[in-house]
Amino acid sequence: MRGGEKVLLALARLFPDAPIFTLLHVKGSLCPELEARELHTTFVQRLPGVATRYREYLPLFPAAAASIDLSGFDLVISSSHCVAKGVRVPPGAVHLCYCHTPMRYVWDRYHDYFGPGRVGGPARFVLPLVAQSLRAWDVATARGVHAFATNSRHVAGRIQRYYGRPAVVIPPPVDVDFFTPGPGDPGPGTYDLVVSALVPYKRVQLVLDAYRDTGWPLKIVGTGPPGEETRLRARLPAEASLLGRVDDETLRELYRGCRAVLMAGVEDFGIVPLEAMACGRPAVVFAEGGGPESVVPGESGVLFHEPTAPALRAAVDSLQAMRFNIAALRARAETHRREVFEARVRDFVEQASADSPIR
Repeated sequence: MRGGEKVLLALARLFPDAPIFTLLHVKGSLCPELEARELHTTFVQRLPGVATRYREYLPLFPAAAASIDLSGFDLVISSSHCVAKGVRVPPGAVHLCYCHTPMRYVWDRYHDYFGPGRVGGPARFVLPLVAQSLRAWDVATARGVHAFATNSRHVAGRIQRYYGRPAVVIPPPVDVDFFTPGPGDPGPGTYDLVVSALVPYKRVQLVLDAYRDTGWPLKIVGTGPPGEETRLRARLPAEASLLGRVDDETLRELYRGCRAVLMAGVEDFGIVPLEAMACGRPAVVFAEGGGPESVVPGESGVLFHEPTAPALRAAVDSLQAMRFNIAALRARAETHRREVFEARVRDFVEQASADSPIR
């Protein structure tokens, strides 16, 4: 239940009778509210070991998206970070896409996933051809979307750059009713916190390097591909602990107990800093991408401008001389509460549907 899944939950609540179509569904991986919905999968669901090896089937995803039968629907909303926007809608239907990002694996994050040392054997010769084909498909299928919405100005710029299309910015929802400061908040905690998928572009290794030999505890919540987790564990400093996946209640307590959360990658948006702010904790965020759009330096966090361990360390060290107002942090998170997201989506759907030339 990361950012994309939380957007899906909000969309599902807006349209309570709408069925959900997805490439695959790992049972138990979603919140009970989504698990109880009508879920339809594709042939990807039946591929060997897909629950843990789905990334290996990336070249098959466009065909899987195209195989989804949407006949009989007037409105289709795709929540897409990979291929969902490539679905084929029936004549007369409106297709609106909430695009979390153009397919990062083949665009600006290609080298993070498939660069030198990350892929071996015949795959390193095949992958450039696969990526070229996926880029062409990604651009071509953008023409089947009648209107785009996205999570940040940063991603809106990428949609314009790669697809030649504008996008309405609707930041994702934050559950500020669940993520709250602890009772009798004692002030800054005794450790720093990373909540992240353990994948290359998140730059978790950079965070580990920044904390090595500092003596300040670092806790990391998240999972990732086995190879990436193995690499991180092999270089884990004494200050850091990998906690794996945790439930929401545990995550809330970790937010409440930390000094600050860290986000070192170039993020599409970054919902973690806002969840931390809702719990009364600031964020240290890399100054590129969508992350800085939710951080006001000195008021809700700190930005660092170079993707290096010393730059991150300097930003973290600056926290010692700063004091953050819990009410101000909460107020920042409140601007992203679920009701705000839902109202913006309703307006987007109504306006885009009215403007569609096929209606």
